[in-house]
Amino acid sequence: MARSSLAGHPGFTEISPEVGVLDPDAFDAALAERPDETLTLLVDMGKATDEKLRAAARRLAGRVVLEIGRSGRVTRRGIGRLRAVPADRGGDLDLDASLGAVAEARAARRPVGLDELTARTWARPALALCLVVDASGSMGGDRLAAAALTAAACAFRAPGDHAVLSFAAETRVLRDIGSTRPPSAVVDRVLGLRGHGVTALSGALRAATAQLERTRAERRIVVLLSDCRATDDHDPVPAARQVPELLILAPESDHEQAAELAARSNARWAPVAGPSDAPGVLRSLLGG
Repeated sequence: MARSSLAGHPGFTEISPEVGVLDPDAFDAALAERPDETLTLLVDMGKATDEKLRAAARRLAGRVVLEIGRSGRVTRRGIGRLRAVPADRGGDLDLDASLGAVAEARAARRPVGLDELTARTWARPALALCLVVDASGSMGGDRLAAAALTAAACAFRAPGDHAVLSFAAETRVLRDIGSTRPPSAVVDRVLGLRGHGVTALSGALRAATAQLERTRAERRIVVLLSDCRATDDHDPVPAARQVPELLILAPESDHEQAAELAARSNARWAPVAGPSDAPGVLRSLLGG
């Protein structure tokens, strides 16, 4: 985007008073006053023809998105955590924790029982999330900002057990459910999306379900960021009904198809008024 196009955003001339400059203090003031417009501007500056401005905006966008997305309670690590169980329930024998039982059995001249020994096994993670971002049609700054904020929120809600997909005619994996890719790298990939093509929603939902089949989490959720207006020849309802739990975040100004899909597939949905609302809406749909 040329500077002449970016100048249509409120506050641009204060945030970038000259070529190659991004004033962080002016950005902070604008963000406090107009959060959604300023986030949209920041994402659009990440596509500027001004190379220095573009690089500075991308660096700042990553930090800001992660700071906002971090709001809310973080779940325990998605890979699970070790817990102690009686050895007859399986797991790996904990020799240190079992020494007392072994000593008592030897003193009584009897064999030690498996239920007296202690093993360590992995607890199941509480939550796994698969974010599905609609990248069909036009991906303006507001949609990209909302997608990046939602990706960051998912990363902090389920740090080790989350995936991020984008879709248009085909589905792309931006972060695999078993990946160690950090949130900053995922946010950068989301901010680099460009909209194009038809909306193949059914295929994206099937891909998200396949991601969640690979996790041991107790609660497995697909978070769909879309207006849900499928433009291919496949009805998305059957695929939506196969999702363990489906949450839909839809644009406030264009949510009719999302509400209909939610009603027909037993999903929950909520409107998103602007990018800065996305983490809070997700937190509300998840249940606090």
